[in-house]
Parts: sequence; structure tokens; C-alpha cells
Amino acid sequence: MSLTIGKGPFGRAHGHLNFERQGPAHVIFIEDCPRRMRVVVAGQTVADTRDGKLLHETGLLPVLYVPEADVQMDRLTPTEHQTHCPFKGDASYFRLTVGERTEDNAVWCYREPIEGSAPIAGHLSFYGRVVDALFEEDELVVGHIKDPYHRVDAVRSSRHVMVRVAGKVVAESRRPIIVFETGLPPRYYLPADDVDGVFLDSSVERSTCAYKGHASYHHVVVSGERRENVVWSYHQPAAAVTKIAGHLCFDDRKVEVTVDGQPTLPVSG
Repeated sequence: MSLTIGKGPFGRAHGHLNFERQGPAHVIFIEDCPRRMRVVVAGQTVADTRDGKLLHETGLLPVLYVPEADVQMDRLTPTEHQTHCPFKGDASYFRLTVGERTEDNAVWCYREPIEGSAPIAGHLSFYGRVVDALFEEDELVVGHIKDPYHRVDAVRSSRHVMVRVAGKVVAESRRPIIVFETGLPPRYYLPADDVDGVFLDSSVERSTCAYKGHASYHHVVVSGERRENVVWSYHQPAAAVTKIAGHLCFDDRKVEVTVDGQPTLPVSG
């Protein structure tokens, strides 16, 4: 979210500015990352830096670039694979070998980035698919590296929230926790006691949010009508949103949610 995603000032659907935004529609913003970051693959630390760079790019999550001096270069072998980015330049790739594990084209760099991306010269980045663990200082990063401009607030409220499916009230509460998250609409988390569990059916669906934690899901079944994975909850939420533990949230794109009598979104079919 934040700077380059959603309604951020450099996102494609940015909010109102009191000046005309000049320059390219696709924005690159690079900044120093002051936090110690460690990349672990196959139980081994392959990169450890206090001098990383965060690259923000329109429509994409931030990407960590690590100085070559802080990467175990003896584990990398250049490959012939190359790609071109019109905003960063030509990328070169490396094979990563850690013990008996080998990952082709797992690491990339821009040896001679174009002018607008010059600060990432001499830096490398790792594909998330090959990284077993990424640590921010001594804390494990969940999902993906956090955007320093992304904020999540969980706020107690007395708003009247009602959830209907096929005309049937399946949840009603006057004590929701509202989650305000950068670039996203408010989400209303209701205490489990305010949700009629008779309409819920457990799902195997799981998801991970870097800012809230690991979510589990439920389906809703009303009068034979089944809505798949429309309810989620965080049993052990991240520290920033501990208030939502024991609460459930309904996807207002798939069910009817009203707040103080007003719909949050039109009900989808």
C-alpha cells in the first residue's frame, strides 16, 4: 500500500494533491533501510546487512536490495538469464547454492541501472520463493518485508454493524473492532459471540498478512446458499492488532454489511 500502491501519493489511484503531479506515471523511489536484515536459506545466513536499500515501485510491494559486500558471494554463480526493466535497466541473475540445495536464477542485480535507479548499483535482491526466513533485527518477517509507510490501527468502536446473507442476519454487533489500514477500506471485526455460528462452515483456506499475521477462514451457508471463504479471523494476530483476536471479519464484497444502517459496499451477486 502506502507510497506506490493503492491511494498512496505515487499509486495509480492516488488521492487528491494540491499540485499537479509531474513526471512518469511509473514511479521508482529508493531509500536507505536502517534496520538490520538477514536472509536465511537452508538454515544458513546468506546475507546480513545494516545498509540495505528499499525500492518502492508503482503497483508493487517494496523490495530489499542488499550491498554485495553483505552477501555471501561464494554461494552465487552467474547464469545466462537476463531480463529488462524499462525503469531499472538490464538485470543479471545468479544460481544460489547452499549445501545440497541449488536454486537457479534466485538472485538478481542491476550492474548498470538506468539513471533513475542508480542507488541499487552494487546491490542484490533475493526472490521470496527461495528465502526460508527473513529477519528484521531479531524478528521473523511474516509474509513479505514491511513497507515503512504502511500503517494498521485496530480501534474499538460502538458502531452498529450488521451482516446479512440471502436476507438473513448472520451477525450483529455494537462493539466491533475497526481496522484502519493504509490504502484499504475499513474492516469491521466482530466478537465471535456476536456471530451466529450455526451459519459458519470451516474452510481449509489460509492467508498471511505481513501486518496482521496468519488468517483462517469460514464459509457461510444460509438456506442452502453457500458463500465461500467470506469470513476470516486471526487467532494470534500481530502485536499492532492484538485487539482483533477472537473476532471475525466478513468480506463485504460477497455479503451485505451495513454500518449504522448504511451499506459499506453494493452487494455482489
